Amino acid sequence: MDLGLKGKRALITGGSKGIGRAIAEAFAAEGASVSICARNADEVAATVVELKAKGVKAFGRAVDVADRAALAAWISASAAELGGIDALVCNVSALAVGDSAETWEKSFRVDMMHSVNAVAAALPFLEKSTTGSIVLISSVSGFEVDFAAGSYGALKAALIHYAKGLSRSLVAKGIRVNCVSPGNTYFDGGIWQTIEKNVPDLYASTLKVNPTGKFGTPAEVANGVVFISSPVASRISGTNLVIDGALTVAV
Repeated sequence: MDLGLKGKRALITGGSKGIGRAIAEAFAAEGASVSICARNADEVAATVVELKAKGVKAFGRAVDVADRAALAAWISASAAELGGIDALVCNVSALAVGDSAETWEKSFRVDMMHSVNAVAAALPFLEKSTTGSIVLISSVSGFEVDFAAGSYGALKAALIHYAKGLSRSLVAKGIRVNCVSPGNTYFDGGIWQTIEKNVPDLYASTLKVNPTGKFGTPAEVANGVVFISSPVASRISGTNLVIDGALTVAV
């Protein structure tokens, strides 16, 4: 299926590794120009080189997404480099699991406010697109109570609500807004690899309750994100796409 993304311009926060990197690669594979940001400048530069090798325009910058000014500057620079913005994917998470003042602050500043600030900065460019799309990466922890209840789960739930509200307010401008909620996703350097090494009992119990008997991959999440961001999904807005291998039981 041709997703209609050739020549489109996509921005992904946290695009140098894990789910964000897979999303950037999937957009590039569809012929879209891609811009990424992440905190590690070397990883961003290496990722940009690999994306360009796929035959598309690519741009990147080292950014702490909790810095609103730096985030907005990257978005403006990306629009200038790529010639506009058609799709925004807010992927970064602080992964601040807990119930302390510190985890609440981190979750709010990174998971929530980076998304709010990125949307605000990208809107003037998305309004000029004929296929504008925003995708916020939430989590299954955002609509079911699990071990990540507390700051992480609550702010992921807030993202789902925020996306739904945006989908209604931006529909007249032709901009679609959706959430994607991954289940447990394993990759090198990711949270589940860390848990596997440091909290093996939690890793084993989590793996055991997944009906597929395995964790998901970044590519499996990315495929859903890129589809729902594409012109082919033109009627899909205000939804929360769960990619979890039938893990959750919520209806």
